[in-house]
Amino acid sequence: MKTEQLYEIYLQHPIITTDSRDCPPDSIFFALKGASFNGNLYAASALDKGCAYAVVEKEYAPEGDERYIAVENPEKTLQNLAAYHRQQLNIPVLQITGTNGKTTTKELIASVLQKAHNVLFTEGNLNNHLGVPRTLLRISKDHDIAIIETGANHPGEIAFLCNMVKANYGLITNVGRAHLEGFGSFEGVKKTKGELYDDLQQSHATIFLNALDEDLMQMAEERGFHLYNNAIPYVEGRIDDCNPFVRIQWRKDDDDPWHTIQTHLIGAYNISNLRAAITVGLYFGVTPEQICHAIEHYVPSNSRSEFRDTGRNHLIVDAYNANPSSMIAALTNFQFIDSKHKMVILGDMRELGSDSEFEHRKIMDILAGMPLEEIWLVGENFASLNYNNKPINAKYYKDVEAVKEEIHSHPITGKTILIKGSNGTKLFQLPEYL
Repeated sequence: MKTEQLYEIYLQHPIITTDSRDCPPDSIFFALKGASFNGNLYAASALDKGCAYAVVEKEYAPEGDERYIAVENPEKTLQNLAAYHRQQLNIPVLQITGTNGKTTTKELIASVLQKAHNVLFTEGNLNNHLGVPRTLLRISKDHDIAIIETGANHPGEIAFLCNMVKANYGLITNVGRAHLEGFGSFEGVKKTKGELYDDLQQSHATIFLNALDEDLMQMAEERGFHLYNNAIPYVEGRIDDCNPFVRIQWRKDDDDPWHTIQTHLIGAYNISNLRAAITVGLYFGVTPEQICHAIEHYVPSNSRSEFRDTGRNHLIVDAYNANPSSMIAALTNFQFIDSKHKMVILGDMRELGSDSEFEHRKIMDILAGMPLEEIWLVGENFASLNYNNKPINAKYYKDVEAVKEEIHSHPITGKTILIKGSNGTKLFQLPEYL
């Protein structure tokens, strides 16, 4: 079946699912395959539960049953359908990528733009080769603007996603030392994230640019983007307080009065994310008053820069992910938190390849200079280090289950605790025990 023919079916059934456990009535099920699953085996179940059609590989389509749409590759078909749908849309599309902060930035921007527009934006972190097409296919004629988050851990991935998204606007939050195992080096990170700038430069599109970030400025200038031409600099913003929640002041220019926003975000590192949301909001016609209201009422979730008072301890939960740049930023910010009884529970930083030992040692150097009552380190990367450079009074745990056992045997109370680690360390499970 040609993409154009499938698109006609999609217009009649515009709900897409790839999970046979979630089959809304009259939806289309795409049978995806992975290393440990084969969606083709669940197509019949999806149809029984309410799907109108199932897109499957040819050998899995029963002869004579028109509910089955036979294709060579359902994953590629999904991506082609999403790209075709995008071509039919005539609304602004903003594509966001970056090493750190892209999900928070996306949600802040969405909160701001929703004050004046009907916005479609990426749910959670569905920002890969499967999440992006599903997000694009959620855009309807009722939406005024779309915000698409895109992530990558290997060269070429952003370029691949750009071919589907075809954004009119782009924003890179930052570039840092993450996924080095896949990218090969920090320069590899910059090159891959810069694929968004490459795509937008070819289409003469516009970028929102943090002019205080030297790496981003260099990347933009190398590709011919210039401030106040096809690169829009973030508004001026400054930290007013961050103990523990960030309060900022911002203004458009020297002639504009300062506006103050009290946020629910933890960490001075969020200032660039906030400035991005304010800048995009102003560009798309949101008033300063609406922007302030939207950001003040945004509450982070999903273990990203969250502050939690459990009644026993104060927690700063930033455990969705971790890499050297975000870990250093979190520890730097933690030093400014006013508390007499501070401890950290840090998990391994994954996917660093040959740089792993060096980057973990760097974190331990920082810990050695911090006034912490307790340091708990979780995972093989931390535990494997023979740390002789500086004295560090740390406890080492194999995994999160060992940490839970420790807390059960020796409950912790009266502490302010930073919890951060790569998602695979599962430290996001700890708050209920603390």
